Amino acid sequence: MSVALVTGGSRGIGRVIAENLAKSGINIAICYSGNENAAQETIESCKKHGVQAMYIKADVSNADDVSEMFNQIKELMGPVEILVNNAGITRDGLLLRMSEADYDAVLDTNLKGTFLCTKAAIKDMMKARNGRIINITSIVGVQGNAGQANYSASKAGVIGFTKSVAREYGSKGITVNAVAPGFIQTAMTDQLPDNVKEAYLKQIPLARFGTPEDVADVVDFLASDKASYITGQVIEVTGGM
Repeated sequence: MSVALVTGGSRGIGRVIAENLAKSGINIAICYSGNENAAQETIESCKKHGVQAMYIKADVSNADDVSEMFNQIKELMGPVEILVNNAGITRDGLLLRMSEADYDAVLDTNLKGTFLCTKAAIKDMMKARNGRIINITSIVGVQGNAGQANYSASKAGVIGFTKSVAREYGSKGITVNAVAPGFIQTAMTDQLPDNVKEAYLKQIPLARFGTPEDVADVVDFLASDKASYITGQVIEVTGGM
């Protein structure tokens, strides 16, 4: 049975990705940074599908944390064969008001975290000559967004990273792809003012906001054998936004 690691898997899109992969019969590991209760809930939900599941508290921007996390997963369940780099944070603000600390924090988690986790996973994938790496980026990494220079830069970086690593390791049987969600309804987006949500909705041809399931279904596909000839791609899940 394959082993998948979903970073930032305790809530929102990450939780649904983990649950979806568990439904497909894949053993699940998630990492979280703050809310242990939420992580526990995700794991219990995954176990209902008859798979092994575990959670680890880890800072994906810290190399020691990442190394220890992969060692624990390998010891308890086996090497990671499917990596979903989902962990991410925002520290929004206009450029002139954005602190260096807020810029660095977002780049460290969103981009450096993707680098560290991918680097940790790739050795065992090379040995197996098989692996799936799926990076969760964002439509703002493609289009940009006012007030999110740090977040947009981090997610654009993930896209470039995805394409480069796909070229480096394709010959080893490893696929590397990215999923770029648009406006997805989560607890975070629910807090936005109604007028902001209405403005976004007008930009979406399908006339609805996305759900975490919309994103998780694409991840599930990319993790499967059906996507064995797809690599280096960025799949937008935006309703045509």
